[in-house]
This record gives sequence, C-alpha cells and structure tokens, in this order.
Amino acid sequence: MDGETLEARIEEELGPGGRLAAAIPGFVHRPQQHEMALAVARAIEEKGVLLAEAGTGTGKTFAYLLPALLSGRKVIVSTGTKTLQDQLFHRDLPRLKAALKIPVRTALLKGRQNYVCLYHLERNLAHGRFTTAEDAALLRLIARFAQHTVSGDKAECAAVPEASFVWTFATSSRDNCLGQDCPHWQECFLMKARRAAQEAECVVVNHHLFFSDLVLRDEGVGGLLPEVDLVVFDEAHQLPELAAVFFGESLSSAQCFELVRDARVEALVAAPDFRPLRDAIDAFDKAVKDLRLSLPAETLRWPRQQALEQAAGFESALQTLTASAGVLREALASQQERSEDLQRLVTRAEAVERLLAQWGEEGACFVRWVEAVGTRFTLHRTPIEAGPAFSRLLSAGKRAWVMTSATLAVAGSFAHFRRDLGLFDEELPVREGIWASPFDYRRQALLLVPHGMPEPGSPQHLPAVEELAERLIRAAEGRAFVLCTSLKAMQRLGEGLRARLGAEYTVLVQGEGPRHALLERFRTTPRAVLVGSQSFWEGVDVAGEALSLVVIDKLPFAPPDDPVLAARMERLRKEGQSPFALLQLPQATIQLKQGAGRLIRSESDRGVLCICDPRMVTRVYGKILWSSLPPMRRTRDVRRAEEFLGTIATTAAQENAASSQGADAPSEDIGSRGET
Repeated sequence: MDGETLEARIEEELGPGGRLAAAIPGFVHRPQQHEMALAVARAIEEKGVLLAEAGTGTGKTFAYLLPALLSGRKVIVSTGTKTLQDQLFHRDLPRLKAALKIPVRTALLKGRQNYVCLYHLERNLAHGRFTTAEDAALLRLIARFAQHTVSGDKAECAAVPEASFVWTFATSSRDNCLGQDCPHWQECFLMKARRAAQEAECVVVNHHLFFSDLVLRDEGVGGLLPEVDLVVFDEAHQLPELAAVFFGESLSSAQCFELVRDARVEALVAAPDFRPLRDAIDAFDKAVKDLRLSLPAETLRWPRQQALEQAAGFESALQTLTASAGVLREALASQQERSEDLQRLVTRAEAVERLLAQWGEEGACFVRWVEAVGTRFTLHRTPIEAGPAFSRLLSAGKRAWVMTSATLAVAGSFAHFRRDLGLFDEELPVREGIWASPFDYRRQALLLVPHGMPEPGSPQHLPAVEELAERLIRAAEGRAFVLCTSLKAMQRLGEGLRARLGAEYTVLVQGEGPRHALLERFRTTPRAVLVGSQSFWEGVDVAGEALSLVVIDKLPFAPPDDPVLAARMERLRKEGQSPFALLQLPQATIQLKQGAGRLIRSESDRGVLCICDPRMVTRVYGKILWSSLPPMRRTRDVRRAEEFLGTIATTAAQENAASSQGADAPSEDIGSRGET
C-alpha cells in the first residue's frame, strides 16, 4: 500500500465519521490522534524516523497501531513495561482488529525468564535443593500450571507471584538453555512463542527483549525477532538509559548464584564422585558472597576506583572471586566429557572469567562501576556515549522507526533526546511532532509551588514537606501520591505521615508489597495515601476520584556522584560544554513531567500538583521546567490549593451518593482515557 493510499485509509477510518467512531462504543475523534497517525504513515512511507511526543489522552496507541496495521507491513511494537505489553496485546490490538475487520496475525513475545522451562522444572523437582518447604510447594503449583497452560507465561499463573524466587527453578536463562538438545524442544513454551513471532505481522515485545535481541545479533547469534519494516518504541523516553545498559556489559551476583545452583545440581547428577568440583563450587559461592560483604551494607553506586580506595577488602575479594572463577572453570572442564550440561557450564564459567577480566581493564570509552542493593551486587561496564551504537542500529536496515512518549521534549525541543541517541545522521530523515493533551488543564488542575519552603538539602526541608503534605492530604481526604526522589526521603515521609495522620488514613509505602498490589489497595481504600519513589513516577495510571493530589518532594535531579552521569558530565566539561544544561536539566525535566503526569488521566479528573522545591521560582532554569509541564493554573498559596481540594472532595462525595442510588456510570472515552 503506497503512502497516499495509506493516508487516505487513515482519513477514512479515523476521521469524525470514520469506521472507528462507528465500530467502537464511546470513541471520540481527536485531532491530535488523527495528525499523529498521518505522521506515522509518512514515516512508514519514507522509511525514516519519527519522534512523537503525545500528551496524556491523545490516544497515541491507536495513532501508531492504525497506520501500522493498515500498511500491511511487518511491525514490532516495543513497550516500556510488560504491563503495557500485555495491555496492547490483550486489549488494544483485538479491539482495533475487530473494528477494522482485518485478519492481521499478532504475537506476544517476552524474555525467556517469563516462560516455564519444562526441562528445568522437571529437573529441579527431582534434584533441586530448596531453602524452604514453601519453595518446594510453590514449584509443585508451577508444575500443575505447566500441565494445562497454552502459553507457559508465568504472568498467567495466579497461584505463584511473578516476583517469587522459586521461578528461578522453573525457568531457563540464556546460559543454561539446552536449545535443540532439550528433550522438551518440541513442546517448549518459549520456542512456540518465538515461532509465532516469526510468523506474525505484528509482534509486541518490551524494550529489554528488543535490546537483548540486538546483543545476540552483534555476537553472531541468530536473532529472536523477525525482520520487520517498522519498529515502534512506546515509552521511548526510556531508550537512552536502556541503550547504555545493553550496549555495555555487566556481571551480577544473581548470575553467579545461578551458575552455582546449576553446577551443584549437575555435579550431584553427573559427577558425584569428584570432590574437587564440589569444593570449587563452594569456594566460588563463598567468593561471590564475600565480595558483597567487602562493600558497605547500604545501597551504593560507586565507580571502580572509589570501590578500590574506600572499601578496604574489595580489591582482595575481587581477586579471590576472579581466581575462584578460574578454578571452577578448570574443575568443570576436567569433567565435561561426563555430560553435555557440564560442557555448557564450562562455557558459562568462561564467560564469568571474561567479564571479570574486562571489568578490570582501563579504557576511555567505558565507565566501570559497582552497584550494591541489599545482599546483591552488579559489576557494570557502561559506554559513556550510547548514541553512536544506537544510530548505527537505525541506519543498518531500511525500515521506519517511531519513538513516542508523553515525555520526550524539553521546552518544546527534542535536542537532548537526539543527542543521547545519536539521531543526527543526514542520510536518515528524522521528523518531529508534539501533540498536546486534549485535557483542559487550566480547569482541571492546579500547580502549587508553596511560599516559604526551605531549600532542598537543608535540615528543615523534609520536615516542611511532611507538614505541608499532611495539610493537603487532609484537604483532599487522602487520595494522594507522595513521590520522592530518594528511598531515604520516601521512608522518612512514610513514617512521618503515618504518625501525623493516624488511623483515620491508610498510608502505603513502596516496598511493603508488589507494586500492583499496593496500587489496588490504594484504589479501593478510602482516604489512602501512597508514598513511593522511582517505581511510581511513571507507568502508573489511577484515573478518577481515587487520586486528586500529587506531592513531589523536590526536583528530580540525578545525584552528580552517579558513576555514569559523572563520567558523561566530565566529558562535556572537557568539550567546553555545560553538563547542567545539556544533561542534568533535560533529564530532570523529563522525570518531572513523568511524575506530574500521574495526576490527570482522564477528562473528568481534577487535582493539585504540589512541587515542594523553591528552585522552581528562584532559579533561572525554572522557566524551562514551567514551560515543559502541562498548562495548569499556578499558585503559591497553600490555602488556595486546600480550597480546590476541598471542592473536589465534596463533588466526589456527592457523585458517590448519586451513584449508590443507581445513577448511570459515565461511558468510557476511547480517545482519551480508554486508550493511552
């Protein structure tokens, strides 16, 4: 289908009297959605790149799906989260296909650790060493699930939480997959999903899987994903950070412990009489644990040199880990003729040795740093600039690329996004488009930057945030998010608000349960408050009266001592450029836009956004932040915000009373809230 015909079809389907309006109940024509769909069609025709910022309620999902499906081309849609991935595949695509009456084959593909591995499930049921009886019982539940599931997707196993550790005994990794040598190859859930993806015209994946596929192709391994004509990145603001991670390398304690676990099982089965192998496994296991113990107990992100200088036992522990990895590899190699699994374990041990050696090498293009959280650690080797590798990816094949999000631009400019991803190739046409939200923010929302707030970093700031949050929460009768820029602030505000608000309010704090469970409690509990950090700044949708207040403790500038950020800032300084203007401010602006976006999710929502940071008005760069946020009414008067929240609470109570008497519920608006 040529571009002109495709644009004509979009006019026919998406226009005010189009088929979608007739076929989908509650569908509302959105000029912004219509214009973005035409821009996507042009990108498909030109095989170019489209950067598309589409505000909340624009209907960006249909805006890119419609031209993609009508074009007849093969397409990959990559999302920021598995939750959005499931929503696209199970809700949005079926509705659009039914409305258009086109037989497009679609497929959902996730990373391998989302699918039950029949081989490892069977093997660990027979030989696994479980730390608790509960793990053994949960594994038996997974085994029953595996007998009747069609997809093998662990998200469909309601009896076992997705985050449960026991899934490591029922799934495979790239390292321990047997491939075609597996006795369950024909019925493998992962292979079935991959075959379906190869045959489909539209494949829905997530960003992690997409980049993992790129890594495999770079290493000469066959790709998991099909060759396509169009790639759509939804939630594309995540791409710069993800690209840096995937174009680098890392070694985690989790990878090491998986090697230990699998080696122990195989040693028990194939080499029970060879004591040196068991000793080598135990020594490597201890060395992994000792490396974590050599670092401070708190969460940290340190460059390699800082770890060597400030953690007294780190260098010695690192040397011991490297040596023990070599001993383990040698012990496995000496027994590898006894089983194919032992041969694969040799390859995995060699990979650990290689990663440890690379982490010790010097080089100007990479940042070497260690991250420690709880009992875990990861050794990272991250490129300072991911843009060159990403731009090569876009230029390598003749296909179209669409990158869209509600938060891509800073003060109307995509310059920072282009710079981060190297999107300056003159041979690759790059178009830009910003489609504002159709919501009436001046009527629906109030932005409060209160007078008299102490500067962030002062001892008085957090107590002042706590006091102000209490006032606003009481005015709103709960129904509030308190978004924090650090876990430490989150814990302090969570504890403080519980003490201030008492039993009359329910204060939920991130980490006290799975995110989806906390959100469900928040939605269904009267006078609820949710205090969260990074996990709740984006990808969270609470529409309606359940949320009418969002409090942000301070502007979300990344800490300048972050190893990767520090290295990038230093490079910009050497080039005579401003790290703050080119790096720190754009990143903080995008993050602030994400947090602010939690407040208004539908045309009927109303609420207050409170930013407890005086720098919004006292610093010159505040103008950039103001201009990047939705056009809400502004105030510095806390009493005005309290009055507005009180009005919202009263209206909500009246609507609830009317609803309980049998009032009709409002219809869903596909153009805004029903499809994002």
